[in-house]
Amino acid sequence: MPFIRSDEAVVHEIHGGRFVSYVRPGTGSRDLAAWRVEMPAAMVGPTHTISDEETFYVLSGRLRFTIDGESAELRAGDAAVARAGSELAVANSTDRPAHMWVTTRVGLTAELADGSTLTPPWAH
Repeated sequence: MPFIRSDEAVVHEIHGGRFVSYVRPGTGSRDLAAWRVEMPAAMVGPTHTISDEETFYVLSGRLRFTIDGESAELRAGDAAVARAGSELAVANSTDRPAHMWVTTRVGLTAELADGSTLTPPWAH
């Protein structure tokens, strides 16, 4: 299945954000997962450590990324890369929603600050 239609996307809501999963094993991918994140205004995502490299492309709005203690505000058209093992946090401190496209390897896990492990269904 090389083509994925928008009505095949699966929506997951967690930590106040909306994760719309397009590319995953269920849609034909073996190695990669990709999804759109919708972050409402004033949302602060939890800090977590990722098992695999992730790339981020801001589609709309502005987002503050903190990767291994280094922070930057990115706008639509900007991108970021977090290497495997990075500590990562993303926040939308504006009064408008923001959207980003995220890509990683299938099988990504995230360890949260409380020591629990999240296995995001949109990356499996």
